[in-house]
Amino acid sequence: MSRFRLQPTPAQEAVLLEHCAHARFVWNLAVEQQSWWTPRREPAPGYIAQARQLTEARAEFAWLRAGSQMVQQQALRDFAQAMTNFFTGTHKRPSWRKAGRNEGFRVVAVKVSDVRRLSRRTGEAKVAKVGWVRFRWSRPVPDDVKSYRITRDRAGRWHIAFAAVPKSIPAPETGRTVGVDRGIVVSAALSTGELLKAPGLTDYEAGRLRRLERMLARAKRGSRRRTAVKTKIARLKAREADRRKDWIERTSTDLARGFDVIGVEDLNIPAMTRSAKGTLDVPGQNVAVKAGLNRGILASGWGLLVARLEQKAPGRLIKINPAYTSQRCSACGTADGKARESQAAFRCRACGYSSHADVNAARNLEQAAGRAVTAREGPRVAGPVHREPQLATSVA
Repeated sequence: MSRFRLQPTPAQEAVLLEHCAHARFVWNLAVEQQSWWTPRREPAPGYIAQARQLTEARAEFAWLRAGSQMVQQQALRDFAQAMTNFFTGTHKRPSWRKAGRNEGFRVVAVKVSDVRRLSRRTGEAKVAKVGWVRFRWSRPVPDDVKSYRITRDRAGRWHIAFAAVPKSIPAPETGRTVGVDRGIVVSAALSTGELLKAPGLTDYEAGRLRRLERMLARAKRGSRRRTAVKTKIARLKAREADRRKDWIERTSTDLARGFDVIGVEDLNIPAMTRSAKGTLDVPGQNVAVKAGLNRGILASGWGLLVARLEQKAPGRLIKINPAYTSQRCSACGTADGKARESQAAFRCRACGYSSHADVNAARNLEQAAGRAVTAREGPRVAGPVHREPQLATSVA
């Protein structure tokens, strides 16, 4: 999706919030209906039955009838699609939506005249019962827009996302292969020797976040002060997420444009970031350390980086078994658990090759990706370049 910052007026924002509330109400009712279903009872109502029930509810309740019928029906359609995805095993079961989180609704049957450009940096879109709402025209809007989704994040920012199939980036056809090793201290180490770090909050912003979190712990639940502090925290975290997403977009684009084949580790990130708290009977160990590790993994954007590479370079991303990639010497192939002298230093005790540990792992991924392409008789990939032993210490 192509997402843009929406700029509604205060009056328009009030109506948009009502649309979000109606969509959330209809979605939660559908979730409640589905929760009552068991194999011994009658089947849960589908979209047709729920749409009929929605018509009856709109006739009885004036506050629901005052909203947009299209917005409410699309909430039911989205729920039906979510249940289909759940039964096919691609997604989790749809859950409850809470006010302030997952705020949004979808607009369909969009015409070409429903989106127009006003100036170089400003456009506007037509929303039911709201009228024309302006948004920031930060990049070209897709021509074949059929629907769009309007959302509000925890920081109070509105966005409009146009549904469009993202275009892939053509391969440079140079025969170059690159390995990408994902880490925490170094977010992405390339087999070329580059060490990339996902940007986060500055030292001042991190200190302010800690102060706000202490204020939140002291604030009374339900108070205006607590709501204001939560909004400030959400804005800081949204800023951090925006920086990380921008870095991922730039990095994935550079990799897709510069290399024919990209090798990454095949990691189960949800399992790796699972909590270590355990249960009351069997409590976990080193919970605080594991929580910090989980935050580091998520802050590096491991999953989103690979997802964007799959979309920008389809068929050119090779996922490699991560076993021994950090212990094997990329020069001679010897696997030694003691070769990694520290988090950053790798020195092979067999051949004497030394390098940054993450770069060494990335070169192993590069070699494995090249072998995988050769095995499936794909495009010819240039072999790994011979490099003199060196120890990289700087982060690009």
